[in-house]
Parts: sequence; structure tokens; C-alpha cells
Amino acid sequence: MRHLVFRLLLPLIGIAIGASAPAHAADGILYEVKGGVLAHDVPDLWSGTRLERGVTVNGEVAFAPSVDVLWGTIRPAVGGSLATDGGTSYAYADLHWQIGGPAGLFFGIGIGGAVHDGKLGPTAPDQKALGSRVLFHVPIEAGIEFADHYRVSVYFEHVSNGYFASPNEGLDNLGVRFGYRF
Repeated sequence: MRHLVFRLLLPLIGIAIGASAPAHAADGILYEVKGGVLAHDVPDLWSGTRLERGVTVNGEVAFAPSVDVLWGTIRPAVGGSLATDGGTSYAYADLHWQIGGPAGLFFGIGIGGAVHDGKLGPTAPDQKALGSRVLFHVPIEAGIEFADHYRVSVYFEHVSNGYFASPNEGLDNLGVRFGYRF
């Protein structure tokens, strides 16, 4: 299953590498490319107990098509979180709502789905039991834009099956991301 997650992430990496080319920016397809490092399976947030160890590398591409809603903008995004030390990795597709504030500040929240390579049922004490191969993905982000296109943010993401399957241990990652907005 880990190979499936890698196959899902490879096109994202290709998009991110090619995104700096003028042709992509001129097409108006991409809105932003982000990447960062997150603490993996942080305890005492949404999911509770920490079971998996390590660090997660996160990458995401937000697309330019958008809809204005409640002082903010909704955009589609795809991304992935690759865990180290044998932790659960996943690819996701979301809709993000983002609102801008004064002095380049921004806040965003989203909802979407994820496909993971982790365990479904109870296993070793250092692995989450997620109950379902397909999970909900809920990201929350707050940050600041500087130098007209660059962004830095604090990023939180939660994945779980939303009690549609059992068990539902969930997984929370928290860290810092850097982005480039076209």
C-alpha cells in the first residue's frame, strides 16, 4: 500500500517542480504550492493518544479556480503527507476555504478525503488502527504572506474515518509550511 501512496504523490511532486515554470503560472491553473515538516501523530490534540512516532513531510498544490464565500475563497487542493519511521502516510484531495486579513495574515480550513497506507485494525502499539482505507482529511492553517508571493504558516491536519468504521483512532500532524503563491 505504501507504493500506492508514493504513486499518488509522484504527480504532485512533478506539478510542484514544474510549477515554477512560467508556462504553468501563465495558464492560471495553479494558485499556490506549499511544503513543510510536521510533527507526526501529535498527542492531546483532536485524536488523543500518540501511538506513531516520527516526522511527516507534507506537500500540497492549491488550484486557481475558486468561489468566493463569506469574505473568503474556496479552492480545490491536492497533497500528501509522507511519514518517516514506518508511520502512516496518505494522499488527499480537499476543498479549502481561506480568508485574508490585514498585513498579509491569512487563515484557512478545509475538508476532503484521504487514502492511506496505515493499518486498519489493532496491531502493534506503535501503529494507529484507522478502521478504513479512505479517511476524512481536515486541515487548519494560519500564516502570513510576505514579499508579494511567499508564505509561512502553522499547519494542522487531522485524518480519521469519522466513526463510519471501527476502530477510529485518528491521526493529527502539526508543523510549519512554506508556500509560493502565483
